[in-house]
Amino acid sequence: MARKKSQTLTEAELRLMEVLWDKGQATVGEVTEALPPPPLAYNTVLTTMRILEQKGYVRHEEEGRAYVYHPLVERDDAAKSAVGQILQRFFGNKSGALALRLVEEARPSDEELDRLKKLIEQYEEQK
Repeated sequence: MARKKSQTLTEAELRLMEVLWDKGQATVGEVTEALPPPPLAYNTVLTTMRILEQKGYVRHEEEGRAYVYHPLVERDDAAKSAVGQILQRFFGNKSGALALRLVEEARPSDEELDRLKKLIEQYEEQK
């Protein structure tokens, strides 16, 4: 039986998922070649792909002697899950506290500030 999908991806798993999200599908060799530095050994990539499959993030199909891996989780869904875990673990599920921390850490772009202002206006109207 497959393990329950982990809430978030490790850094190593995320590196491989980025390649799969960009390519749509890939063999272990293709993932290994497409990784940005630092390089990983083929066997390390293979082991991590198997872990991702056990967690429910990818699936494989056999094509000849190679396995072709496909992502089962979209990038946005993985990001939402990671943010949700951070929100729960560090901010007591208080999204405003997380938003304030993010804005305090780094100034948003003008476009992001406009989006934030519009969201605040919408929330104000809903009171």
